[in-house]
Amino acid sequence: MERPDRYTITVKLIVFPALVLLVVGSAVFSADHPNVLFIVTDDQGYGDVGIHGNKLIDTPHLDSIAKAGLQLEKFHVCPNCAPTRASLLTGRYHYRTGVSSVSRGEEVMRSTETTLAEVFRDHGYATGCFGKWHNGSNWPHNAIGQGFDEFFGLSQGHWNQYFDAELESNDRFEKTEGFVTDVLTDRAMEFMKSRHEGDQPFFCYVPFNTPHSPFQCPDGLFEKYKARKLDDRTAAIYAMVESIDLNVGRMLGLLSELKTEKETIVVYLSDNGPSVNKKAGTPRFNGHFYGAKGSVHEGGVRVPCFIKWPEKIAANSKFRRMTAHIDILPTLVDLCSLKNFDPDIEIDGKSLEEVLLTGGNPRRWPNRILFTSQTPAGYDVKNANVAVRTDRWLAVRDVRWRRWKTDPMLGGWELYDLSSDPFQTVDVASDYPFLLSDMRADFSFWMDDTTDDGLGLFRTEIGHDEWPVVTLRAQDAVLSDEDWKLKRGNNSWIADWKSSAQSISWPVKVVDLGTYAVSIDYFLKGENAPCQFELRGGDEKLVFEVKNPHVGEPIKDLDRSPRNEFPAKVWKRMEIGEIHLKSDIETLLLTPIKLKSEAIELKNLILRSTRIETAPTEKNRE
Repeated sequence: MERPDRYTITVKLIVFPALVLLVVGSAVFSADHPNVLFIVTDDQGYGDVGIHGNKLIDTPHLDSIAKAGLQLEKFHVCPNCAPTRASLLTGRYHYRTGVSSVSRGEEVMRSTETTLAEVFRDHGYATGCFGKWHNGSNWPHNAIGQGFDEFFGLSQGHWNQYFDAELESNDRFEKTEGFVTDVLTDRAMEFMKSRHEGDQPFFCYVPFNTPHSPFQCPDGLFEKYKARKLDDRTAAIYAMVESIDLNVGRMLGLLSELKTEKETIVVYLSDNGPSVNKKAGTPRFNGHFYGAKGSVHEGGVRVPCFIKWPEKIAANSKFRRMTAHIDILPTLVDLCSLKNFDPDIEIDGKSLEEVLLTGGNPRRWPNRILFTSQTPAGYDVKNANVAVRTDRWLAVRDVRWRRWKTDPMLGGWELYDLSSDPFQTVDVASDYPFLLSDMRADFSFWMDDTTDDGLGLFRTEIGHDEWPVVTLRAQDAVLSDEDWKLKRGNNSWIADWKSSAQSISWPVKVVDLGTYAVSIDYFLKGENAPCQFELRGGDEKLVFEVKNPHVGEPIKDLDRSPRNEFPAKVWKRMEIGEIHLKSDIETLLLTPIKLKSEAIELKNLILRSTRIETAPTEKNRE
């Protein structure tokens, strides 16, 4: 394949149509309600922009946002994807939203959370999400369930193929052509243009899924960075970042073409630090900060954040105090005069309106404490990597990224004076034991407070009219045998299914009892056919047999550098029968009852309410 080179608690709008018209009219004709273009990238580090001193990368359009507006120089996020996204969307620390990690259901956000999309929609804005959601795949946890009128992209953590990818378009999949960053930008631009022509303000959220692996990029850009003597991985990442830059340039160009630049706030940031191989080292520049993706040190959570709004936010301005992901929601609420936002839940962030409108010189600014946590799988908050920050001090306990041998009496904690040592070269924990003790106590209180509602798997809800087809993904299944080696992680599948003693299950909540047609996406070698399974929900069961092998045509490897994730496969969809689900069912259990050497590889189990006329046909899917 040739790679192309082109580069709150809210009042719902369904209540009274007349009221909706009044709200929309108010938003359209008021200068206080600007559009918002909110761009988030995936795994782009602090040093992955030219304006931060990287001499080997070209990002003129990203740099132009910083130059035309304000740079938040000490902007912090979480060490990985889904927690950051939950905080960006809600203004709350991620534990409060139910999100603790990035897969196995730990990335799902509570449906009761009030998101930016819901706030903007309830003030008459059109809302669209174009890219990576990563906070729940089914209603009411997905982007459509959380306030977006339109969704196009991927609801999971990553995708296995970036060229000609099959992406989610609202409630169905759509085959696309071209490089994924170009495709997502095309759809975002269509959304902004159509809403502008319809005289409706828009909130356009573009969470790109690059430069996250797999390391795939257009030929011309890759060759450009290879010519700069970079290794394959870094060259691919820089090429992916420049592809983002070119597409951001296209969106900025559209705003200029529509003559709506002055009425549009543009926010640009990344979700965590760069992904690097710590043992092998990397030539990738990260602003000289210590740490990377997955680390709570500065290099793992300090990222680019630029905000521009012509004639409102002074050009070439900077703010050098500490800010964070939790500040985005209250900031946009204030800048866009969303007066009806009056949440009865705790918002952790602080509005940056005065910071932005004074060019980084607010009359007063409080001393703040920010908390960061990276949680191992299984909601293991006791063994989380943790950090406590003020403008001056950083107290950190990060086992994987521990920089020095620490004093056993300090419990593995390190302490840095960032005012004199921003790159963390001297651990001063032994010099300030009482300060460290206070910061540790602050963290303990914060952890107890933010996890007070509990953490655990959310049940996938089946039977909503708004979402009649529910996909239970293998990556979210609960395994009967923890030693069972599976293709786990985001956008992956179950393999090595060699015993009828092995079963998988999904926690579910049936909101509409009735009959559901069931399909599977599978891969089956000829020597393993046939195999037989039982799907059980309470007293109801469905026994089915998979007779037809399917190995599919291999998908050409377009990676520039080896990936950690699993390769793309072509999956076969097969309808296996129907099952009646009652409202008291809490689990769907899938067990092999007949197999040869090995059972199928399973990617998805799909349930469709039989009230829907069109059934899914047997077909091949990537």
